[in-house]
Amino acid sequence: MTHDHDLVLRPTAAQTEAALDPPPGRTGGDLVVETLAGLGATTVFGLPGQHALAVFDALRRSDLRYVGLRMENNAGFAADAYGRVTGEAAPLLLSTGPGALTSLAALQEAAAASAPVLAISSQIPTRGLGGGRHGYLHELPDQAASFRGVVKSVHTVRAQSQIPSALQEAWKSALTAPHGPVWVEIPQDVLLAETALPVVTAGDAFPEELPPRPELTAVAADLLAKAARPVIVAGGGVVRADASGKLRKLAERLDAPVVTTFGGKGAFPWTHPLSLRSWLEDRHTTDFLEDADVLLVIGSGLGELSSNYHTFTPRGRVIQIEADLGKLESNHPALGIHADARLAIQALLETVPERTDPTAPERVRALLSRVAERLASQELALEQQVLASVRTALPAGSPSFWDMTILAYWAWSAFDPKGSNHMHSAQGAGGLGYAFPAALGAAVADPTRPVLAVSGDGGALYSIAELATAKQYDLNVTWLVVDDGGYGILREYMTESFGGTTATKTTELTGPDFAALAESFGVPGVRTSPQALAADLAQALASPGPSVVVLPARLRMFAPTHLG
Repeated sequence: MTHDHDLVLRPTAAQTEAALDPPPGRTGGDLVVETLAGLGATTVFGLPGQHALAVFDALRRSDLRYVGLRMENNAGFAADAYGRVTGEAAPLLLSTGPGALTSLAALQEAAAASAPVLAISSQIPTRGLGGGRHGYLHELPDQAASFRGVVKSVHTVRAQSQIPSALQEAWKSALTAPHGPVWVEIPQDVLLAETALPVVTAGDAFPEELPPRPELTAVAADLLAKAARPVIVAGGGVVRADASGKLRKLAERLDAPVVTTFGGKGAFPWTHPLSLRSWLEDRHTTDFLEDADVLLVIGSGLGELSSNYHTFTPRGRVIQIEADLGKLESNHPALGIHADARLAIQALLETVPERTDPTAPERVRALLSRVAERLASQELALEQQVLASVRTALPAGSPSFWDMTILAYWAWSAFDPKGSNHMHSAQGAGGLGYAFPAALGAAVADPTRPVLAVSGDGGALYSIAELATAKQYDLNVTWLVVDDGGYGILREYMTESFGGTTATKTTELTGPDFAALAESFGVPGVRTSPQALAADLAQALASPGPSVVVLPARLRMFAPTHLG
């Protein structure tokens, strides 16, 4: 009798011959590239540096596509978006010290958003490791220590024979729920040295599944079956698990209204009769959620932005399904179910009986009407017109990427993404400069659809160098820059908290002519107006290759409801 643990994968005759007579001139860099190809990678992002040159040299001997950006942080954002769009681990190639550290903000965003990124960095030579002060270029006493608090796992290689296994374990870690960035570092001498090891063949690195505990889903099913006013909060975990279809079936079976978090945009159809949309920064929505006798939270930790800045205090029973163990019951007591959203929803579909609540659609309509009335009382027609113009111009199947700017804050609550995994923003970690390089990564992942990036003028200046990348690779990205002459959202915050004088001194910016600047890179640029925005943006999106649309406008935020 043969058991699973007795099975051995035997090489073919061709593999044996290749292993016994590997091609000459290969280095540790080739082992990296071969392993990535064997794991299924097709595209890598990055920026070359002196210690990592062996990997970049090996790329020319491979079929992997290399997309080089102009700054490591932007390369990280591009890899983040590639991972979000494809669900695959996106390799990110970095050099030692400053190059590696410059990627930290992007890796923090990937961690917050559960985007699978495989960051591979070079290191100083092996003899310099260990924390001594040897004076090597880019030397850090403990480079990996800078990343341990950010990434899911850290893997340090000391010898060429460790490269395939280390990369395979990192790949598996990145793709095991919750997805996230991982870190691999390899010393320069290990990468440069010629290798006698055979060519790396395909490797198996299947992510581990995270099913729910059946006794917990049984209790959850019983609570939901007996609930009078169940409500569902759908977070980014639903999107990452590709579980939006199952979520819809569950909501319809329960007749339960659904609100999506900002990270969960698109997890539930915007116009569905049970859709509360994404108005989490609204007291009417907060009250509605607090009134639920059973609140099913799927793929969200109910953090600051998902709880109306921690003013949400549920009165009913909370069921929380979360793949990130650290988020489970971190903000509210709950029946905590540590599981992948897709597997947990499927378990509930198999056990929850159908219930009917004819009042649910009317309660949803009433809530959305109260939200609309609140906005109508604040004279925000310009902001709603601009957002509607963006929605009109953007094709239904195209993804959009939003920086930390006032229009994005509106979009979190008010933008219909028209599909799951179509709208992405930097609200996980909240750093500037995300939208444009992330959109470039999405365009690399799927060149058949136009991609939209939305930035303010302040955030745009973080990423302006990537216009060269967009032009070099002819990426199909349209960049909308809303130019209000400063850090608009910070201007509002500071004016409210400290008065206008303080804001004027710290938030106002002298900026370039963004349309002319785009033209200097060979990228078409146009200056538009709120009235012409829909037509100008649609034309730019319909034109192949990169383009920039500049909207001079000073937008306002709707009044917060968490301060009173």
